[in-house]
Amino acid sequence: QVQLVESGGGLVQAGGSLRLSCAASGRTFSSYTVGWFRQAPGKERDFVAGISWSGGRTLYADSVKGRFTISRDNSKNTVYLQMSSLKSDDTAVYYCAARVANAVLTTDSGYNYWGQGTQVTVSS
Repeated sequence: QVQLVESGGGLVQAGGSLRLSCAASGRTFSSYTVGWFRQAPGKERDFVAGISWSGGRTLYADSVKGRFTISRDNSKNTVYLQMSSLKSDDTAVYYCAARVANAVLTTDSGYNYWGQGTQVTVSS
């Protein structure tokens, strides 16, 4: 089992950058694929980006390609989401999630463990 804690959210102006972190407990974090999802008010939770357990494969939603970068440091049990060129549409609560498998899935039902979320607000 793994516990996830997100951090790094906040208020940023459009065009700015933020880096989110997802810190995991447990000794076998390197066995988990991790995804970032986001949920805006009144909307469904959507896939943002995912990274395989080795970091060898990454996947991005079309809406964030070229602006967001996901990475991981298994020695620190942490996955990062670097967000640049932020837009007001990026405003949401961002969640990290983990699954014990190597495939990156874009559906939230495929993930077993979730963090509590961190708020990102982009002002225009």
